[in-house]
Amino acid sequence: MNFSFLSTLLKKKQTPLQLPDSLLVKKLKEIAQENQLYLFENQVIYHHSKTYTVPLFILDPNRGIYLFEYKEWSYDDLKNATIEKATRQESSERSLAFEITHEFIKQKFNELTHTDGVSLFNFLLTENLQEEEYEHLDDPFKELMPKERLMFNDTPKEEIISKLRSVQAPNPSLPSVAKVIGTLLVQYLIHEENKDAALCTQEQRDFIDADITTEQVLFAPSGSGKTSTIVLKAIVEKLKHPQKKVLIIEPTVLACDIIRQKLLHFIEHTIVELDLTSIEVLTPIELLNKHLFKLKKIPLDETLYIDTALTKNKFDIADIIFCDDAHFYEEDFLDYLRHIQQKKQLLFATQEEFRKIDYSYSRNTFTQHKKYFQEGNPLALSMHLINKLLKTTQANNILLVASSLNKQKLHDDLEYFIENKAILLDSSKHFIDQDLNGVLLCDYQEIYSLRAEYVLLLDLCDEEQSYIDYALSMADKELHIFYETSCPQIKELEDEYRQEKDRSGV
Repeated sequence: MNFSFLSTLLKKKQTPLQLPDSLLVKKLKEIAQENQLYLFENQVIYHHSKTYTVPLFILDPNRGIYLFEYKEWSYDDLKNATIEKATRQESSERSLAFEITHEFIKQKFNELTHTDGVSLFNFLLTENLQEEEYEHLDDPFKELMPKERLMFNDTPKEEIISKLRSVQAPNPSLPSVAKVIGTLLVQYLIHEENKDAALCTQEQRDFIDADITTEQVLFAPSGSGKTSTIVLKAIVEKLKHPQKKVLIIEPTVLACDIIRQKLLHFIEHTIVELDLTSIEVLTPIELLNKHLFKLKKIPLDETLYIDTALTKNKFDIADIIFCDDAHFYEEDFLDYLRHIQQKKQLLFATQEEFRKIDYSYSRNTFTQHKKYFQEGNPLALSMHLINKLLKTTQANNILLVASSLNKQKLHDDLEYFIENKAILLDSSKHFIDQDLNGVLLCDYQEIYSLRAEYVLLLDLCDEEQSYIDYALSMADKELHIFYETSCPQIKELEDEYRQEKDRSGV
């Protein structure tokens, strides 16, 4: 039997290797969890128009990346074999190197970060070989397969940890975990305008990697990254299947524009070839009007209405539809989506209980940003705070949410109270059609996908719980809740905030 042990891990046109969930792999998972290491299995790395699959790697934030290859070789296989040394493998450091993988990773780091990234270390998992058997192999095997880079089926966890740590002393100057993983696995990095990129959680990564079937549901509370991961999932679907038609549904025209911005941010911060025009983003009315146009019927204006003709005719609009904030829609519209997506992919994303749940995100803690409750005249309190904030922050970092009546009153009063513009946000218009360079004022039906550093909430006692939950997640720095008279909603929020402060010791 002749073979080159040092054949590369990844080859062009190679069938992606699915790593078996062996005893050794399970040990590595436990080690990663216990030692704050980051383990990734069967991962696809996207670069320009190419894809590469890495069966298993672990990021050690203090040392670098450990690459693993799994071999089913037994002692009987190896004792009668001859080894042919692979080309370009002269140095001892490369005696277990996966050349193409190393060069590809470094190229990706260089193009995105203008550095070589982090150190790469190689290990072999030999599930069917014991350490004692290894000692009986010929010296050429031991030279090409150094013991310190092998994990045997009987290697205890403590020894595995020792081998991993022995490759290099800790390096405190390594890039952050988000920087390293986000460079390699762009599908797991959330880009927000004027904010540091954030690495997806394990729950979010599981959703992004999953295969969507005919109808599935993602349950994700407000502020959990639901919309951002839907964007990443849509991108991954296009990267996997370039010919696939993808549609994202958002409640308002402005929310659609925000999604398009997220798509642009992704392209700006990655090196992948993706036609953004092939990911369509529509409001429900825009979707229905496309169907009505095909049927030569009168289009809808502002009121969402499902014409019976729409549910009697097929409509091939997309291979996969992502319906964001599905809990805000009437059941007849959701049934319409089920109708046009029969035997095709459909995902409902919701922050409320649905008939079934296939994927879910944990609720973020209540104390992600500072919260302030103040009783008094909400309009006077709001004007005073806005005037104070404008001394240290830009006007468009401030968002106020109130009832339609109070929104208009504040707009009229602020016109004479502050030098900056106070703008009545119109979620039915595109970004380009309105000036948003000022203090933004909106009502609770317009808040979809909006965020700001400072958010002021009025009139909470009169709103539905779903809108309240959504509004509570919009602030990046401070959330201010003003009320004239307390109500059950306010009391519940104050109690929850106090409990969170007690638990966190703040």
